[in-house]
Amino acid sequence: MIHRKQLFLTVVTLLVLSALAVGVMAQESETALLTGLRPDAPPYSIRGTHPVGTRDLVIASESPLEITVWYPALNEDNFEEAIIYPYTLKMDMPPGTIATIAGRAISEAPYDLSEEPYPLVILSPGFALGRTTYAWLAEHLASHGFVVISPEHVEKYEPALTGFWQGAITRPQDILAVLAYVDEQIGTGGTLEGLVNAELVAVIGHSSGGYTALAAAGAQLDTDAMAARCKTAGETADPNVWLCSLLMPYVADMAALAGLDSIPVGLWPSSADPRIDAIVPMAGNAYEFDQQGLAEITVPMMAMGGTHDIGTPYMWGTHLAYEHVSSATKVLVAFENADHMIFGSDCEALPVYTEIGFYQLCSDPVWDMDRAHDLINHFTTAFLLAELYQDTDAAAALAPDGVNFTGVTYEAQGF
Repeated sequence: MIHRKQLFLTVVTLLVLSALAVGVMAQESETALLTGLRPDAPPYSIRGTHPVGTRDLVIASESPLEITVWYPALNEDNFEEAIIYPYTLKMDMPPGTIATIAGRAISEAPYDLSEEPYPLVILSPGFALGRTTYAWLAEHLASHGFVVISPEHVEKYEPALTGFWQGAITRPQDILAVLAYVDEQIGTGGTLEGLVNAELVAVIGHSSGGYTALAAAGAQLDTDAMAARCKTAGETADPNVWLCSLLMPYVADMAALAGLDSIPVGLWPSSADPRIDAIVPMAGNAYEFDQQGLAEITVPMMAMGGTHDIGTPYMWGTHLAYEHVSSATKVLVAFENADHMIFGSDCEALPVYTEIGFYQLCSDPVWDMDRAHDLINHFTTAFLLAELYQDTDAAAALAPDGVNFTGVTYEAQGF
């Protein structure tokens, strides 16, 4: 027979072990939620502590602009952060084709207003890519305390890309429209009241979205420099000369669309907003501004790109931007041998591209997409925390001596 004291000690021991087990399971559960895409994810690619909400809105105007908002949310009912976003295919497709993207957020979740209003990040998609293409990045930033708004730029893909030039004018206008909408909403008790701090703003984007981020920060078009670049490219059989046909035949149309009486000589008028505090162009089309136009940028910039990019060639985009902006604080992140769509959604999340034979739009020939996205999340999050939250730990993570990732060439000034 077990002595009464022994029985008491046994019960206490079991209760302690049970409590420890519950604690371990809770830690494991929390760890399972706060992970990167891979086990070797670097620090700032670990998902943040905020549950993520999302909702679709429309900016009413003569040309309505659809936007998606991601934000820190309340999740008192412990809903699973799982969502299937609709995806807009901006190309001719067989009737009935439906595209979706899988994500980790809660639709229409209530805002978490327990903290100060959050900095705003405007995310500009690549040419003819839907605004949910980058949900993986938007969700990650929202989990770290940012409000992310992505506009649905009105564009359509066709093989000749004859509509590409219009975005040089309309895309920066869309960014200004988003900022005006945010001002209206937070100033009149609207749908974003208490959520957004419109005095702390970053613009990030991919490809043409990178162009948009550069323009928002003050870069100015320079079609004279572009003409000279194209002349040299033609004379030297530069394989990037094809980019010239996307813009140069349409310069007069661009000026008319911008409301100008004639084609500017030298730099075109700025379409910047003075509240832009930082930018992250990813494979951004810097060649449209060239050296003098890029020199107009003084805000902190992180330029990212692939060195084997054939959509926005590295030397015409990412490297050009890093070399010629006037920013005292700037970062260069080069993914060695990566192509253009390393910044897009992967094929598992966006299966339609595989189904229609456009696998290259959701994959990279060299890089594992999860690894690449972990690194993009890490660099972007650390940079925006450093610049918009003045987070010293995040800034320290960007110091050149502390950055050492296989396959990444890194340079930085100001960290």
